[in-house]
Amino acid sequence: MDTKAAGYRRKVNTINRFITALQRAGLAFGPMELLTVPGRRSGEPRTFPLAVLKVQGEEYLIQAFPKAAWVANVRAAGAGTLSRGRRSRRVRFAELPVAERGPVLREVVAGGPASVGKRYVTTGLAESPTPDGVAAAAAAGRIAVFRVEVA
Repeated sequence: MDTKAAGYRRKVNTINRFITALQRAGLAFGPMELLTVPGRRSGEPRTFPLAVLKVQGEEYLIQAFPKAAWVANVRAAGAGTLSRGRRSRRVRFAELPVAERGPVLREVVAGGPASVGKRYVTTGLAESPTPDGVAAAAAAGRIAVFRVEVA
């Protein structure tokens, strides 16, 4: 990760701590939910604030940073808890095959603000902030996409 991406990551980590505290206090906002999964090595619960995105009636968790710890933990656990405010639900995660990620990412980037595509470029996951550019990164396997399913 280059210096610009590392600085961006530090800012996001600081904001994530704030969002986690607000969510735990019962204040929910935007598409943010708290993902709690067992750590892949320790087995201890790990909590991450993430946007749960709806695409064509399905819910998804989408990687925004290279080597995101939550991605490895979800792959290992396959299930966890999503909490929003004071409500929690047990869920399973189905990682989309590389060939199926592009259409989901294309829709997320096309339907969101320009900053969505730019984030993937800033973090080094995509080379272009356009819907097709981010979808191409998904096709290359750089962006993990998990469908959220009822446990």
